Amino acid sequence: MDMTWATALPLIFMAVMGLALLAYVVLDGYDLGVGILLPFASDAEKDVMVASIGPFWDANETWLVLGVGVLLICFPKAHGMVLSALYLPVAVMLVGLILRGVAFDFRVKARDSHKATWNRLFAAGSLVTTLAQGWMLGAYITGLQNDTWGLLFSAGIALTLPAAYAMLGVGWLIMKTEGDLQHKALAWGRKVLWPMGAALAGISLATPLVSHTVFAKWFVLPELFALLPIPLACVGAFFAIRHVLHTPRVVQAGYGWIVFVATVVVFVLAFFGLAYSIYPFIVIDRLTVWEAASATESLVVIGIGVAITLPVIIVYTVFMYRVFWGKARELTYGL
Repeated sequence: MDMTWATALPLIFMAVMGLALLAYVVLDGYDLGVGILLPFASDAEKDVMVASIGPFWDANETWLVLGVGVLLICFPKAHGMVLSALYLPVAVMLVGLILRGVAFDFRVKARDSHKATWNRLFAAGSLVTTLAQGWMLGAYITGLQNDTWGLLFSAGIALTLPAAYAMLGVGWLIMKTEGDLQHKALAWGRKVLWPMGAALAGISLATPLVSHTVFAKWFVLPELFALLPIPLACVGAFFAIRHVLHTPRVVQAGYGWIVFVATVVVFVLAFFGLAYSIYPFIVIDRLTVWEAASATESLVVIGIGVAITLPVIIVYTVFMYRVFWGKARELTYGL
């Protein structure tokens, strides 16, 4: 019985951590994408864009806290290894998140002469946060290697993740706005679609080249044929996005949500593809899930806390989105 729990609990917490980080990437990804797109809108449209994420963006980061918390408590060896190697990009990400938080509140109450500055800082914080997350993802996939190819791969993901987040932001704005801003969102989506597709395709092809473990997982038979639906589904989602972006009457008919959902599908498939690629490692080629895990007795106690906390976060998230769903209007604060 003890051996069964010792084997199963690390996998359970690995799944909880992974799903928490996936939820963060999707939920905070769209509001980071809206922030990245902010400089391309008029002043009035900026207010509506910020209002569209206003009730959600702070709560979305709860999933990041949960994911990192599980890593720290349940996998302390991996936490030390990962954050030691990624100290600088983590610090840059935190600076970006702080900058976004400050700019979000100050832009609303600032004088007209200062509001444009806070808008630029909000966009800059969104972009800096995204670049840092892309670098961390690239470094993680390469097993935290600092050789030339590893650094180039990390830089490649850092430079392409903003396009993917921007597409999430486009999908969100199509759902949450109307009129001229919605038409602008469609135009932004058409501009960012192919760069996003090319970047994701390039990363997908480069990943097996920088990681022998990933190559061995994907390019063997019969696994290759079993895994083929993942890239094919991504291609299908990509062309679904393209069709909606180039067919405004689909959006007018109420199906603009397809852009957001199809982009989320790409993220989810990429997540499960990555999870399959690195299993059973938590730090690829360096540390397995069981080697990094805390003692079984500790995991049992932690499991009680997670069993209480996780449902509360899920219920709160669902409730929040139900309450604040609908088209966005300009955000105003009582003074």
